[in-house]
Amino acid sequence: MSLPVYRNYINGRWLHGSTVGLDENPSELDAPVGEYVRGSAADANEAIEAAAAAQPVWADCGVQRRADLLDAVGSELLARKQELGLLLAREEGKTLPEAVGEVARAGQIFKFFAGEALRVPGESLASVRPGIEVEIRREPVGVVGLITPWNFPMAIPAWKIAPALAYGNTVVFKPAELVPGCAWALADILHRAGVPAGVFNMVMGSGRQVGQAIVGHALVDAVSFTGSTAVGRQIRETAGGRGARVQLEMGGKNPLIVLNDADLDVAVNAAVNGAFFSTGQRCTASSRLIVEEGIRDRFVQAVRLRLAALKVGNAVGQGVEMGPVVDERQLQTDLDYIRAGVDEGAELLFGGDLLPLTPRGHYLQPTLFAGAPSMRIAREEIFGPVAVVMPAASFEHALQLANDTEFGLCAGICTQSLKYASQFKRQSAAGMVMVNLPTAGVDYHVPFGGRKASSAGPREQGRYAAEFYTSVKTAYTAA
Repeated sequence: MSLPVYRNYINGRWLHGSTVGLDENPSELDAPVGEYVRGSAADANEAIEAAAAAQPVWADCGVQRRADLLDAVGSELLARKQELGLLLAREEGKTLPEAVGEVARAGQIFKFFAGEALRVPGESLASVRPGIEVEIRREPVGVVGLITPWNFPMAIPAWKIAPALAYGNTVVFKPAELVPGCAWALADILHRAGVPAGVFNMVMGSGRQVGQAIVGHALVDAVSFTGSTAVGRQIRETAGGRGARVQLEMGGKNPLIVLNDADLDVAVNAAVNGAFFSTGQRCTASSRLIVEEGIRDRFVQAVRLRLAALKVGNAVGQGVEMGPVVDERQLQTDLDYIRAGVDEGAELLFGGDLLPLTPRGHYLQPTLFAGAPSMRIAREEIFGPVAVVMPAASFEHALQLANDTEFGLCAGICTQSLKYASQFKRQSAAGMVMVNLPTAGVDYHVPFGGRKASSAGPREQGRYAAEFYTSVKTAYTAA
């Protein structure tokens, strides 16, 4: 049986690349999703040149045309959320309900920015000099390179592509190689919605070839990247070094504090959802569970019981709560960290083993440790279903542990104390704070981003996206 082949989209045309790769199904290794072309630096350069040529026309086409395009894309995503959710679940390994929800979120993002295209902010002010008017305008940055990860293959591209186009920029999009089917589906929807040639381009391929070409090209005015901290730092050096605007969303090692007064059911739900849903493959996952000593034993026992009942299996299976790890490389990384935790003396409270399920896939038990703050499993981002419980003597001690990390994306607390909840919101060193909620799970109409090594540049999503995708111009006119 022949597999679908996902091709690059450059200057309004579907093009083959230099080589072809296999799009694996991590739930069922013997049933791949399709094949995809791998582009080269030359393909990326062609896409960049097409985007540069199309940008002035797109910027001047009128806000209604941009709004209509984005609204049409959002409507199709919402109408096809079950179909596209199935593709996402098969390709990335996210459970089907999570995958359908992600596609719906992508549709909502496009519709939100359809509205924002009609609301590009500006100001008109009186000058301090008589007879002069001052106008403050927001204009598109130009050509924007978008480099996205595999863990949210619909939502993250949507929250980059939609504002870029809404504000009059043109796009060169490089998706992660593990999720070409979702990227192709999104490009196909944009194509059929009538995006003009060159305004949106998609080039699949490696970071070494396609990614570096985008980051280093003089015609790319801005680069938005979501991925690892190490790669983000390289992008900041290269793109920022040549004067391009840079937006980076990188790693996280997010804490969830559980105080003695917490509602136990709320705390367990927040911990299990935040640490293990989506197989822990979220930058907002709560992999550090900081638990006050008075509730620790009850909390650990309740989490262990919940993990024992957690259904792990094929992402599209009925009732499955945690799917497979995305690929063999990530699975090996998870196993290496589990081994490191044991070697450093952490107590393995639950899991840690591969699951020999049928059909064959990359299945790993959710894994819970009790450990010390200095251990690698408590300090380094694993990006898998692995969490560590650490004891805290008081709220102040818990807060100190929560902030003791190079990262600062998201942080949570479970408590019934208004005092401690308010203090935590003020004193947390993270960019996003959750109270009695999982650390993973954010809205599409408000800003997303962190501090320290987690983020650099303006925030993503909501109206704050305008800070990255537009440039401010001040115009003076004599009356």
